[in-house]
Amino acid sequence: MGDRRWKNVYQLNDDQLSRLDEAETLMERHDLSAAEEILKSMEEEDPLCIPVLSVLGHLYGKYLSEFERAVEYYEKVLEREPDNAWARDERRRYQRYLTYD
Repeated sequence: MGDRRWKNVYQLNDDQLSRLDEAETLMERHDLSAAEEILKSMEEEDPLCIPVLSVLGHLYGKYLSEFERAVEYYEKVLEREPDNAWARDERRRYQRYLTYD
């Protein structure tokens, strides 16, 4: 993954970066099952990987409208990175759609 113009703060290896990129491309093409399969396998390999958890939250919230699952993934991110403003904002966005009895 040659010339990066951003800092790899999570120290992901080239395979992880490539698979994340592939999953995001699949999401954009609305091949959601394939994207989910890649991301879930990555989560199994490293259940604490912030980028994977974030993209899973995005997949479940924006693309699959599974708002409860999206909120769960963003909460996992926030457990590990309490100052992650993006995850906090996305969690708040999808919490609005949940109904509590």
